Amino acid sequence: MQIIEASADGLKRTLKVLVAQSEIEERLASRLDQVKGNVQIKGFRKGKVPVAHIKKVYGRSLMTEVLQDTIRDTSEKAIRERKERPAQMPNISFSEDQDEINQVIEGKKDLAYQMTFEVVPEITLADLHSIELERLSADVDDATLQKSIDDLLKRAGSFEADPERMAETGDRVTITYKGTIDGEAFEGGAGEGLSLVLGNAGFIPGFEDGIVGMGNGAIKDVACRFPDDYSVEALAGKDAVFNIAVTLVEKPVEATLDDEIAKAFGAENADNLKDLVRKQIQGEFDKAARVKMKRELLDKLEQLHTFELPKSLVDREFEGIWKQVQASKQQGDGENSADAGKSDEELRAEYQTIAERRVRLGLVVGEIGAKNLVEVTQDELRLALMEQARRYPGQEKFVYEYFEKTPGALQELRAPIFEDKVVDLIVGKAKVSEKKVSRDELFEQVKAAAEA
Repeated sequence: MQIIEASADGLKRTLKVLVAQSEIEERLASRLDQVKGNVQIKGFRKGKVPVAHIKKVYGRSLMTEVLQDTIRDTSEKAIRERKERPAQMPNISFSEDQDEINQVIEGKKDLAYQMTFEVVPEITLADLHSIELERLSADVDDATLQKSIDDLLKRAGSFEADPERMAETGDRVTITYKGTIDGEAFEGGAGEGLSLVLGNAGFIPGFEDGIVGMGNGAIKDVACRFPDDYSVEALAGKDAVFNIAVTLVEKPVEATLDDEIAKAFGAENADNLKDLVRKQIQGEFDKAARVKMKRELLDKLEQLHTFELPKSLVDREFEGIWKQVQASKQQGDGENSADAGKSDEELRAEYQTIAERRVRLGLVVGEIGAKNLVEVTQDELRLALMEQARRYPGQEKFVYEYFEKTPGALQELRAPIFEDKVVDLIVGKAKVSEKKVSRDELFEQVKAAAEA
């Protein structure tokens, strides 16, 4: 094999690789030797077909397989011998002369092809010990804890029938209803014995409000209007009248915190439940503080590292972002408020900058991880895969099959784990100052960092 550097322009490399005809013949002979024992051709016993006859019948298809294997092996060897670090898979190209290609397949000519690729730039890493970071921390105050406890108790509460009660928001009512549009009933517009908690059911505007003030046995016509963006197109924007009969009104009865209620939530007693809730809230605070500090760290890593970016990586990242933007518009998810009123040209320029940031940070984080021997273990990947599967109850098997059969899917799990481990490594080396803040200030700063 002969390797010739055809060009080297910045990060772009073009290599010409020549593989002698004799080596191709040796590879073909080896391939024929591998298959001769399994070939079945009419007139010959299995395993007794002469190699020359196999070559005559299957030579072209076998040579195609041999050439594919040869290109894979020699391209990998060329990169390895030159100690190149391709940013992406090399682009392989051949002569456009069909006669020349046929001669290679027929074993009459050397194999020649070109590899074009970009290399990962040399990155001079900043001194991680010089990075200064601020870690926010917020304590769980009594009011926040009490609100969380109250929310738990509210969910654990029950309802009690009250024959004399007029329905209020938060009450549970049982109703029978029938809707009409222009005097005509419509599909899905009627129900019997429906139980709903007023204010939580999510009916169209005006429906639940119309029930407020009704008592047991009350019957009333309630006028409503379906939203213009209602999921059923035939009903969107239409005015409707619902004849509603209330058959039962139940008032909420909140639970009180005691040891029995605490045990229902998996705690040992009331005090233990408070401790568990406090720890959960504190974990949320700490997670938010980490998000803010991580953003600050990534900003500083970007500022500290300047180098040429592989265009292929930036283009791929940009295309991925742009497809998401366009898909979001087509699905009716609306436009990002920061994008409102901007032309496609302006948006492309902004998202191009974001793509460049992501690529730069990805390369820096990767380099720091490699230099410090950061690895993602199989156990960590397994736990991440189990976490993904838990998000789809009843479909765990399909989740596992997806990650097993989809190329690159496991890398999607590996990347954030690797990034977090590198972030932890940098934080461990950086100069970190601590700052106490209130809960509100913590989340304000997290929000500001995200919007930036």
